[in-house]
Amino acid sequence: MQALLDYLGFLRLDLKDVAEILIVSFLLYRVLVVYTGTRAFQVLIGFVVLVSIYVASQALQLRLIPYLLSQVFTYGAFALIVIFQPELRAALARLGRTRLFQAFARLEQQEVMDGIAEAADRLAKAKIGGIIAVEQEVDLLNHVDHGTPIDAILSTELLTTVFTPYSPLHDGAVIVKRDRIAYAGSVILRLSESPAVERSLGTRHRAALGLSEETDALVVVISEETGQISLAHEGRLYRGLRPDELRQRLKAGGEESSPVTEGATERDVERPAALSAGS
Repeated sequence: MQALLDYLGFLRLDLKDVAEILIVSFLLYRVLVVYTGTRAFQVLIGFVVLVSIYVASQALQLRLIPYLLSQVFTYGAFALIVIFQPELRAALARLGRTRLFQAFARLEQQEVMDGIAEAADRLAKAKIGGIIAVEQEVDLLNHVDHGTPIDAILSTELLTTVFTPYSPLHDGAVIVKRDRIAYAGSVILRLSESPAVERSLGTRHRAALGLSEETDALVVVISEETGQISLAHEGRLYRGLRPDELRQRLKAGGEESSPVTEGATERDVERPAALSAGS
């Protein structure tokens, strides 16, 4: 009996071991929450399968398969870093965020969010399409093809004017940095590549989702066909928002500050529904 206890001695855990297990478990949970349904998650599943095959082949005392897989693990790590550099950058940015910093940033941008919500309401009523990307901590200029530099203090009137049809700057998106409109016009966003996004989702909404998957930006989308207001954040699309709901979510940094109301159902939040190509 004593021999068995000595053999299982590694199972005796102290407070430090428990703390380490909890920290690692939390980090793994956050990784799964952030990347579930994305391309990175599929690669993670494939990696787990390869590791399982490697362990099984070692147990069976095979030679060729463990050798080949060891080479894949050696050089594949460098390839994954290059391929998933945007996802890694976004993950590190999320880890660097603190609630205290977010509280000060939101307090500083209350008027800005009010102006964006009011502009979105005006555009929606007129059924004028547009994308407004609000930069948080991750620099958006590394993720978009630049448009026309504006560098003007944000206002409802200016935002509405930018998206007016037939104006030189109406086509594309607007980049908002703090309290200023940084770029407008031919701002091109990368479309979402997530397999969870339906093929029929509109170009504007795909672009908004794509940017929200790579950064912590708050991306407001107004559909020119339906006049519907949506918000993309952290790879999720919140559809059918009323102006007051959009204002609350913007001020809360994309998080829901009150229960989901009839304007945005659970289906609208978790799984983007089909929209026409022009929306």
